[in-house]
Amino acid sequence: MPLCLLSVRSPFPLIRCHVSPPVVRTQTSRRPPPAQTPISLPSLVSANSTTPPLLTCALQCPHFESCSGCTHEFNLHRPAIVDEATGFFKNIGVDFTFDSCKLWGWRCRAKLAVRGSTENPLIGLYQEGTHIAVDIPECKAHHPNINSAVELLKQGIKELNIEPFDEDEGTGDLRYVQMAVTTYDTSLPASQRYKNGKVQVSLVWNARNEKSPNSEKLHALVNFLWRKGGRWSNVHLFHSIWTNFQTSTNNIIFGNRWRHVKGESDFWENVGGIDISLAPSSFGQANTRAFNTLLQKLQKYVPPGASVADLYAGAGVIGLSLAATRKCRSVRCVEINKESKLSFEKTVDRLPSSLDCSISWHHADTSKDPLAWIKGSDVVVVDPPRKGLDPSLLDAFQNISSVEHKAESSSESSSAKVKDEKRPWILRAREASVHVGSRTSSEDIQSLPQTLIYISCGWESFKEDCKSLLSGKAWHLEKAHGYNFFPGTQSIEVLAVFKRGRIQRANKKKSGKKKKKKPQ
Repeated sequence: MPLCLLSVRSPFPLIRCHVSPPVVRTQTSRRPPPAQTPISLPSLVSANSTTPPLLTCALQCPHFESCSGCTHEFNLHRPAIVDEATGFFKNIGVDFTFDSCKLWGWRCRAKLAVRGSTENPLIGLYQEGTHIAVDIPECKAHHPNINSAVELLKQGIKELNIEPFDEDEGTGDLRYVQMAVTTYDTSLPASQRYKNGKVQVSLVWNARNEKSPNSEKLHALVNFLWRKGGRWSNVHLFHSIWTNFQTSTNNIIFGNRWRHVKGESDFWENVGGIDISLAPSSFGQANTRAFNTLLQKLQKYVPPGASVADLYAGAGVIGLSLAATRKCRSVRCVEINKESKLSFEKTVDRLPSSLDCSISWHHADTSKDPLAWIKGSDVVVVDPPRKGLDPSLLDAFQNISSVEHKAESSSESSSAKVKDEKRPWILRAREASVHVGSRTSSEDIQSLPQTLIYISCGWESFKEDCKSLLSGKAWHLEKAHGYNFFPGTQSIEVLAVFKRGRIQRANKKKSGKKKKKKPQ
């Protein structure tokens, strides 16, 4: 969900962030917004002080405690969960590093509810535990151009008499809006691309299709937005405008029907060393910069020429970035969401033509016969949802040593291979797959991974999965890194590198010559 972070800048150029005891929201009552006045230079406050300090890394947000996106106000650069993570990994015997990342203006993708009235539209998040929308026009988590786009959308709603959605009655025109920022613009110097990002707007319309009775209002709103912020306007704000049609009474934001109506049809971004394409219906990381930092670190743990399986792959961004930067022998991406296929195909088309790699994308559920997807890989990358690994996949990793032993003791017969080809979920995955290149061998097919790279957005589920992986002695944890993907929350992104077998600690020999004993 989109997060809301606000800060008030000090009139002085403060550079360092001082650590203070974490302050976490414990009350549910709403408090009045803080006065929007400059903050004086912060001073360090002792750990026993009851007065929270005003810091350069503090959240000064008028929406705090009404907006559900923010959970704590202080030390945005180091949430309290980092201390827990540090202790957890220390007990395992692994050092944990943490990257604070960008603290404000980091969110490049936001899904926002549209409620209220024509005269007073509310565009933002729900209050925690409710469906009461909170307007968040000053959200500092958002890329600044998202806030500008929201303001322009409000103007259009008012001028064109667009009716915000009423959940109780099921009436109204505009239900939600998704704002996604692309900073991909090769005509600008790299240092200027982020602040000049363009916004892709997706309007979720309360109708079955573009021929519904209220379609004239939709067309008028699209034209208003493009006239005010399109390519030929005084302020070029928008990359493109899409419409989505949804009439369901459940909590699902998007319907199945999408239409591109204005601007560029392809949305590009550069992360992990490659150009990636993302459709509005595809999953995309909200914090583009932090994700790019994570990918750069991940690439260092994949040997050049490796064979890689990318599970929970989405549009294949991780796998394709490894194919290009690590010159992989093969990359296999597996994803359950079929909407990601088109984005994968467009991204593949922009990979270097000299790349000698067998690349494939499969529409499949990794929880069904997971060994079929990890066999033939040197490295497996998993990026599961917040709930963590599917139990069947976790079980396959835990018992991988026994699988390898069976493979070594007896070779698979040709009849077994025919049997594999008859499995319906494998056949469906092959039918819906995309293949580029054909570089494979029998040795590739039989091998099992020696490295597991786990990217986690759910700390609690990761801890349980990590304990399970280490309990069977089939894996040991080698590296662990954390990233501040969502400043203002008790949430971190974890990059963990597991290796096969038990950890082997080499005895460190002291360098230098031994001191000679002095004669008595």
